[in-house]
Amino acid sequence: MASFMKYIILVGDGMCDYPLAELGNKTPLEYAKTPHMDFLAKNGKIGLAKTIPEGMSAASDVANLGIFGYDPKVYYCGRGPLEAANLGIALKPDEVAFRCNLITASDDVLIDYSAGHISTKEAGVLIKFLDQKLGSSEVRFYPGVSYRHLAIIKNKALQARCVPPHDITGREFKKYLPHGEDAQFLILLMQEARKLLLEHEINQVRLDLKENPANMMWLWGQGKKPAIVPFKDKYGIRGSVISAVDLINGIGRLAGLEVIKVEGATGYYDTNYKGKAEAALASLKNKDFVYVHVEAADEASHNGHLQEKLLAIERFDQSVVGTIMEGLKGREDFRILLMPDHATPLSLRTHTADSVCFAVYGKGISASGAEGFNEIEAKKSGIALDKAFVLMDRLIKEEEI
Repeated sequence: MASFMKYIILVGDGMCDYPLAELGNKTPLEYAKTPHMDFLAKNGKIGLAKTIPEGMSAASDVANLGIFGYDPKVYYCGRGPLEAANLGIALKPDEVAFRCNLITASDDVLIDYSAGHISTKEAGVLIKFLDQKLGSSEVRFYPGVSYRHLAIIKNKALQARCVPPHDITGREFKKYLPHGEDAQFLILLMQEARKLLLEHEINQVRLDLKENPANMMWLWGQGKKPAIVPFKDKYGIRGSVISAVDLINGIGRLAGLEVIKVEGATGYYDTNYKGKAEAALASLKNKDFVYVHVEAADEASHNGHLQEKLLAIERFDQSVVGTIMEGLKGREDFRILLMPDHATPLSLRTHTADSVCFAVYGKGISASGAEGFNEIEAKKSGIALDKAFVLMDRLIKEEEI
């Protein structure tokens, strides 16, 4: 590594939660074994930060824009355009990008927001099939990763109100269908897609294997192409982003950061935790900044899987935070920011706008003496930032947290 300051952002998606009776009224972060994150909190500063501004939805695009240092009130554009940027789709001024989930529906109930975490290969076949059947000069479909895809629609439904499918798992979906301007166009498109998907051979095979079929698509998270100030212009440093999620990588691309792909990074429980950390350390040999994002704890919360969330937190601690700390051993010219992007309580199975805990460790950061990295210790610190995006400014400009 070069001999100037390095900045490492470690984001454990959805790790924050509420106290749970089955954990002795502790939160998953309190209960899990996290010696490396606890070390950062004890020997650095810990506090709370509000990643979701008042009046905005508790969405990952909102939260991560703020952690990257961009005020969501200024730069928010919807999730679709960010994911389009990562897929290399150059949106035209008259085009609106929608996130397009492949989901499982039974009658009128949304059973699974991810269609059983369908494989990228199977999903790609289905999305290309929809594009062949429903694509036109007005609508195009683009395959992404697993259940996460895109629909690009011309001049329609920018103002329609759409609900994320992971917010309504297990509910009758009819009352959550798009509504408002041009909503009927979207509903008809979703209905046509459902008819086609129900008959596709991939879904017939999935049913035979007792796997959730991808028998419906769900449109949400729309927006137009954003204008994001390049990270180098904003902070004077070059950097990289490491994530298995198109949304995070899309923010990175729009900010002019290098997107690093890691073999085995899946965005799910089985992701390559250590590979991400090793790629981050390699990137820091010739860059000043790296943003490492791990999705697993958030997916566990959406699925209501307590044990998987605890495992995801512990793997993040051991294989991501621990590997980074080992790689930085003997160095002093770095700062680390550790935090979730938002809370995803297991009891709710969706995101909330609650403030999240953060820890900052490294050069010039005094020790807080906190007992661990969790929501309770963060609250005890008395540090509460109502605008999370100021953390990046303070981190890089070496200001007081």
